[in-house]
Amino acid sequence: MRGTVVKLGLVLAAMLLLLSTGSIATATPATQAGEYSSDDFAYESKCRQCHAIIYAEWEGTMHFNAYLDPFYLEEVKIASEDTNGSLDEFCSRCHTPIGVVSGEIPPIDGSEMSDIAKLGVQCDFCHVVSGSNGTGNAPFTVTPGNTKWGPFDDARGNYHESEYLKLFTQSEYCGMCHQVINPVNGLVIDDTYSTWKESQYAEEDVVCQDCHMTEGITEFKANPGRAGSGAPKRDHIPLHDIVGGNTLIPPMFGAESVADMAVERLQKATTMELSAPEVASSGDEVLIDVSITNSGAGHNIPTGVSEIREMWLEVVVTDVNGNTIYNAGSVDTDGNIIDAKMLYNNVLADADGEETKSFWLAESILEDNRIGPKETVTEEHSFVMPENAAYPLTIQSTLKYRSAPQDMIDHLLGEETMVPVVDMNKMSVIIYDPSTPADERTQPEPGSASTPGFSALAAAMVLGITMYILKRK
Repeated sequence: MRGTVVKLGLVLAAMLLLLSTGSIATATPATQAGEYSSDDFAYESKCRQCHAIIYAEWEGTMHFNAYLDPFYLEEVKIASEDTNGSLDEFCSRCHTPIGVVSGEIPPIDGSEMSDIAKLGVQCDFCHVVSGSNGTGNAPFTVTPGNTKWGPFDDARGNYHESEYLKLFTQSEYCGMCHQVINPVNGLVIDDTYSTWKESQYAEEDVVCQDCHMTEGITEFKANPGRAGSGAPKRDHIPLHDIVGGNTLIPPMFGAESVADMAVERLQKATTMELSAPEVASSGDEVLIDVSITNSGAGHNIPTGVSEIREMWLEVVVTDVNGNTIYNAGSVDTDGNIIDAKMLYNNVLADADGEETKSFWLAESILEDNRIGPKETVTEEHSFVMPENAAYPLTIQSTLKYRSAPQDMIDHLLGEETMVPVVDMNKMSVIIYDPSTPADERTQPEPGSASTPGFSALAAAMVLGITMYILKRK
């Protein structure tokens, strides 16, 4: 177990990261709450007139729904109650930045918020970011007005002025919100940026935008086109879907295509190796090794609020008649994960040292079982070959993921909301009777089940969801 306890050095490192400007040449003062009015910002409908393709990519994404996300709304309400409102602005600064800089948050219930503030991370927030005061906890500088900032140094606008800002081409732009540090005790809650910064991806100048704003998913791939109507054709226009791994929220807003992209991204994050004996006799102890490599993500997996993310390995052994010989990591009809060897996530502890999934109450880290960039972990499983086993036996290993525990969503959103379980990776091997001639022992082609076809996986998800809902009724 790769557990760790937060030390003073980790807290100091977090605070230094918060103050750090990274590779940003000049730090600018962070915009404060109430510094502007929501009337200073433009609705996305104006941007859509010239940037229709970019708008369509953004619509329905988690940035689009950063405030409207019902899970966030329930969680932030509880966090506000638990902390007497002391973290209201802290949490809202990333989820409704216009709401914060316009002084409409607090109150946390949104009763003072304008419609534009509820649009989450929208066009005329992102593109009036004119600088940053570092990385972590949203230290952005915004300058609303006729000038819009972006990644092109030769952009010319008809409707508005355009300015180049190097920050838009750097991971530090994303790191403003995708690095979260508890402002009370310095505990790092979301280390997406810092784990990238410490990885070989950063050493090789692979930035967040190379994977999350291109069609390549795990590497840069050019997207030729125009940023807007009348704009020059360019070799690459950054995609604005900026999808992560959330398959739960987008379908609630009719954005099934966003969830589909999240599934595809999760599928390409890892590689797997499965090792087991080719033959075994009754009474033999069969040893199974499954190695999982974070081969496609430039940060830990899972990431984000990783204390609630769940990634685990399901290993199932069945005989030729379909009887289950061994089962670890399956999900029951209530959404509980049964007998998984490991949950690959972050385990937080409160002031009493007890596990908590409420990050605002966390004061230390009990365990960090996530898989770092390019890191490989191995699980060991074993079972005893039963008497009169019906050969051949099939070992199926499946790396699974879901955005949050089912019981948490049941509590917050109701039992009718099911958290999709995504098959990130699959492999299988076959165990034969020792008497089976060697030339008759065939195995699945290496990799044939490790990255299942997207359409097949989508169909399997739909079938699994349907059966699950029927069982719970």
